[in-house]
Amino acid sequence: MKQENEVKVLIIIPAYNEAGSIEKVTGNLIENYPQYDYVIVNDGSTDDTRKICHRNDYNYIDLPVNLGLAGAMRAGMRYANYYDYDYAIQLDGDGQHDPLYIKDMLARMEETSCDIVIGSRFVSEKKPKSLRMLGSNIIGALIKLTTRHRINDVTSGMRLFNKKMIKQFGYDMHYSPEPDTLAFLLNSGVEIEEVQVRMYERVAGKSYLNFWSSIGYMVRMIFSIVLFQWVRIRRNKKCR
Repeated sequence: MKQENEVKVLIIIPAYNEAGSIEKVTGNLIENYPQYDYVIVNDGSTDDTRKICHRNDYNYIDLPVNLGLAGAMRAGMRYANYYDYDYAIQLDGDGQHDPLYIKDMLARMEETSCDIVIGSRFVSEKKPKSLRMLGSNIIGALIKLTTRHRINDVTSGMRLFNKKMIKQFGYDMHYSPEPDTLAFLLNSGVEIEEVQVRMYERVAGKSYLNFWSSIGYMVRMIFSIVLFQWVRIRRNKKCR
């Protein structure tokens, strides 16, 4: 598919048990955003996600086992690298992310020559007061403390990557689409920008995070972000 202005953009859609939403998400892309290519990464789904992709002749990668979000994105990034895409963007298969904002994210990346653009809910809008947002604020504060850079929406999964990041996320096994990776990348000199977007509730299904898994997630992120900072300090001392 020929891309607008000869720029090749790939939408990567990680999908695990998204049978209730994948047709709506993909149908919207095909009908309203034909200027972008897409690939669905069926992450070992146990529902009818694969059957729906096959029946509709969608472009998809079928992973035989569930690798998790990091593994699914790694597969999508390798696909993007193999077919020489200029940009790749993560668009979740649950219908929360609106492809309308891809144009704005591309414009920001080309304007600033940054490496990653995050589709953020909180650039110009305030965060609501909730336990979930409290966790987001804590993680954001730790990233600011350890990197001296502010990320307003640290948990947003709507992220645009340039060619350099496509290769790194595809072939560096230590990278994952999580906030601790953002801290590591910022400390490594990667330029990250944010664009205001609006996100929606899931079309179907439910989030994998419940109360206790959310607590576990927070603990892992806090530990990992602090650990990245400790490793960076030790590395800098050795280089002196």
